[in-house]
Amino acid sequence: MEQPDSILQGKYPAKIHCAKVASYLQSNHNISNNCLIYLEGQKTRLHEDNDEPQPFRQRRSFFYLSGCALSDCHLTYDISTSTLTLFIPPLDPDSVIWSGLPLLPPDALKKYDIDACHTTSELSSHLSQLTKRNPKPNLYLKSETSNPDVASILGFITTDTSLLHPALDSCRITKSQYEIALLRHANTISARAHTAVLRAIPTAKNEQDLYAIFLASCISSGARHQAYHGIFGSGENAATLHYQHNDQPLSGRKNILVDAGAEWECYCSDVTRTMPLNGRFDDESRAIYEVVEEMQEAAFSLLKAGVTWEELHLCAHEVAVSGLLRLGILRNGSAEELLKERISVAFFPHGLGHYLGMDTHDTGGKADYADKDAMFRYLRIRGAVPEGAVVTVEPGVYFCRFIVEPYLKDGRTKRFIDEGVLERYWGVGGVRIEDDVLVLKDGYENLTTAPKGIEEMERIINGRETR
Repeated sequence: MEQPDSILQGKYPAKIHCAKVASYLQSNHNISNNCLIYLEGQKTRLHEDNDEPQPFRQRRSFFYLSGCALSDCHLTYDISTSTLTLFIPPLDPDSVIWSGLPLLPPDALKKYDIDACHTTSELSSHLSQLTKRNPKPNLYLKSETSNPDVASILGFITTDTSLLHPALDSCRITKSQYEIALLRHANTISARAHTAVLRAIPTAKNEQDLYAIFLASCISSGARHQAYHGIFGSGENAATLHYQHNDQPLSGRKNILVDAGAEWECYCSDVTRTMPLNGRFDDESRAIYEVVEEMQEAAFSLLKAGVTWEELHLCAHEVAVSGLLRLGILRNGSAEELLKERISVAFFPHGLGHYLGMDTHDTGGKADYADKDAMFRYLRIRGAVPEGAVVTVEPGVYFCRFIVEPYLKDGRTKRFIDEGVLERYWGVGGVRIEDDVLVLKDGYENLTTAPKGIEEMERIINGRETR
C-alpha cells in the first residue's frame, strides 16, 4: 500500500496557520499586536432522546488553527507573543471505564504544533491572566459565544465577531505543502477505491453493491470518513447532479456515474468517473464522454494562477456547444449564437468546480447565486484563482428531462435542439469527469490518479489491466 508523503510524518502546521490569519487581520484591518484569537471546537452532541453521541465532525476552522480533531476543546492564540494554547477535556474517571484513557496534556504537546496545553477547567484562569498581562486586549471570535469562561472576562476586553470568520475563509484558500500532501493522500485512497469499483462492475447487481465496494476500500486504506455522501447514479439517475439514493438495480442501464471521495485527516478528495456497465461504452455514451474530456482538457489548458474562473467556465461551455453541434443534438445556429442563447446550460447546468480543502465545497469562493446570467449563476468560485489553491475541474454533459424538457417547450429555444437526435441520448444519463488540481504559477498539478479515459476504464472492467 502506498504510504503518505514523508512531510506527513511531522506535525500539522497549526502555528503557521495562526500566523497567517494574524497577518491577514493586521494587513487588512490594521489590528494591533495586543490581540487574542479564541475558538471553540465542536461539542459532543447526543442523538435526541438517546445516550448515543452523534457522529463527530470537528469544526474546520478550529482544526485549521490547532490540528486537533478532539471534541469539546478550545484554543487561544496570543498575537503579541505568537503563543498557541490548546485546552482539552480533563480526565473523567467514569468515562475511562467505557472509553479508555483520553489524550492527556503531555501527549497533546507531543502530538500537536502548539506551545502549551491545559485542560478546559483552566480556561477561565488562563483568559484572566492574559487580560491582566495585556490591559484591555482585543479578543477575536468567529461568532458570539455563550461559554461562561469567556463571558466572565467580557467586561475587561474588547471583542469582535465580524473579522475572524472572513479572515479564516480567505486564508484557507491557499494551501501549505502539508495540506497539499493530505489532499494528495486522500486522492490516492480514492483512486484505489474507484479502481475497486471498476473491477466489481461485471458482478454488481445494484448501485449499492458498488457503493459498498467503494466504502470498504476506503476504510481498509485507513480512511473511515467520506468527504461527502457518495453519488452512485446509474442510467438516467446520473442526470441528477447530487443523486443520493444509490439503491437502484443496474440491469438494462448503460453507465454509472460515481462521484465519491475519501477524507484523510479532515482533508477531502472529490473525484468523479463515469463508467460503462456493459464493459464498454456504446456509441452515444462514448460520444458524450469524448465531449466532456475535451471540455476538461480545454479548461486545463488555461488553468494557472491569476486566471478567472469565469474564463475557464466559459471555455468549457464553448467546447460543449461545439461538441453537441457536431453530434447533431444542437442545431439551427452557429456556436456563437447558441452560446449567446445559453442553450448549453440545459446540458451543463452547474459550475465548472470549486475550491477543495477541509470542506468539499471549501471556503473563499464568493459564489453569486443571484447572478441573472444562467451560465454563471451556480459558479462556486468567482474571480481570479490564486497560486496554491486547490480546485476541482468537473465539466459534465447531462440529459435530465426536468431541465431539458422546458427548453423543448419554449418557443424561443426549442428550435435549437433536435428532439429526434436527443431521443437516442436520454439513456446516457450524464457524464461527468472530475479531478482535484493544485494551481501553480504557470499551470497546474493534477492530484487525482483514479483511472480515467475510455480505454483505461474498459481495460480494468474487462480484467485486462496492467498491474
